[in-house]
Amino acid sequence: MVTLDKQALESRDSMRELMDNADCLISQQQVEQALDRMAEAITRDLGDKLPVFYCVMNGGLITTGHLLTRLGFPLEVDYIHATRYRSQLHGGDLFWRVSPEVPMAGRHVVIVDDILDEGSTLAAILDYCEEAQAASVTTAVLVDKQHDRKAVPGLKADYCSLKVVDRYVFGFGMDYKGYWRNAPGIFAPKGL
Repeated sequence: MVTLDKQALESRDSMRELMDNADCLISQQQVEQALDRMAEAITRDLGDKLPVFYCVMNGGLITTGHLLTRLGFPLEVDYIHATRYRSQLHGGDLFWRVSPEVPMAGRHVVIVDDILDEGSTLAAILDYCEEAQAASVTTAVLVDKQHDRKAVPGLKADYCSLKVVDRYVFGFGMDYKGYWRNAPGIFAPKGL
């Protein structure tokens, strides 16, 4: 049996305390209902186009998984790994870890991510898709953070059913210092 060292125990305990005291902004039931609405809209718009969905890792993983099971039409799935946070609370320069394997040229592309915050990562991915000559590009994000600091004025997701206040949020794909992507809903730490 492997035992945790002192630092790991402190991290575990601080993350448990964070969750015990966090504010639940959006329940899992509300998230599920939002995903149902998003799936209906995507099906209406893209159900006959053989689209390819690109999950933005790691945040978009949970949203993508839950969304795809609601789509009853043929599609392909790939992923992109681009980040600005790298387990930090504030974004920095865009860092590309993995570009997609499924070609975008001539395809109807859907980019799926967890949150539209400032949108620098999403804007860079959209530029990438345009350069790759996708036939069309749409975006699906679980939540849109409400503030006026968007990287591109007027940047909005094509499919988004939830809005959150301007607080640091985690859960359902979004992390807090690398932890709690698995939280069943959308939460905010007390005081943040």
